[in-house]
Amino acid sequence: MPLTIGRRGFLQGTAMAGTALALPYAAWAATPFTMQAAWINDAEFAGYFLGMDKGYYAEEGLDLTYLPGGPDVIPESTLIAGRADLALTTPDTTIRAITEQGAKFKIIGAQYQKNPIGVVSLKKNPINAPADLVGKTIAVPPVNIVTIEALLALNGIDKAQVQIVPYAYDPTPLVKGEIDASLDFTTNVPFTISQLGEEAHSFLLYDHGVTLYNDTVVVTEETLASKRKELLAWLRASRRGWIEALADPALYPPQWETTWFAGTGRSIENEVYFNTAQKPLIEAPGGIFSMTEEDIEKNIQALAAVGITGTREMFDTTLLSEI
Repeated sequence: MPLTIGRRGFLQGTAMAGTALALPYAAWAATPFTMQAAWINDAEFAGYFLGMDKGYYAEEGLDLTYLPGGPDVIPESTLIAGRADLALTTPDTTIRAITEQGAKFKIIGAQYQKNPIGVVSLKKNPINAPADLVGKTIAVPPVNIVTIEALLALNGIDKAQVQIVPYAYDPTPLVKGEIDASLDFTTNVPFTISQLGEEAHSFLLYDHGVTLYNDTVVVTEETLASKRKELLAWLRASRRGWIEALADPALYPPQWETTWFAGTGRSIENEVYFNTAQKPLIEAPGGIFSMTEEDIEKNIQALAAVGITGTREMFDTTLLSEI
């Protein structure tokens, strides 16, 4: 069910001679705006939760509806269907939608400057680098097959030398020794492994050639043209929320135990671990969501290694220059 943040203010008062109430513009003219997240409610989206709870979107004139994601949610499809104005995606799926399906998308920002996806193994049997995967079994979510193929291609490894099996976001097979590694968020699954009595070891794909953003901020070309004001408002409010959420990564997750994190089955300690681990992957000299020309080119090159043709025109940095 969509989680909606209502308008913060509304006109109240009684008719009094000579008295008028002056309220902020956002209080009476909030514009409906919907965002689609990439996954279930966890610390990956802490900045947005904080922005909604603190009223930052309302202050920017937005009546924000937040749609959680999940394993069965394809954010790009939500955009195409018109159910959201903006979505968080992965650059490989978005650019493939543009090149293969003719989708009219633009990437206007990147939450993760360095993709948190990595190869996770056990410290007692570590996979230290891509070359160590030769002859080993790695579990990979179906949506990330192109990602692991990129890692192997960029490091000169024939994918036939690595056994790739399906992964259902459960590290139990790794802990039991049924597989040698899994492809997952290094910001999260090591905590789960520690709760199962083992110590995790991991490396980021980003550090081995797969130089991709993650949680790219994507809109349709139509939305970019018709809702520029709202997109700028969303970027400002979201950046404000993230700056505060990352200033003390342990501060806010406990406050969301019965709200945003309710029903996920994950502990607050897990979310604090997650928020702390993602801080250096999100923060950037140019500000949260920034995309430098150098990093855009790195994304294009990494995708080219697996036959996905990205171009500079697929990225729009003009809004970032305005906030």
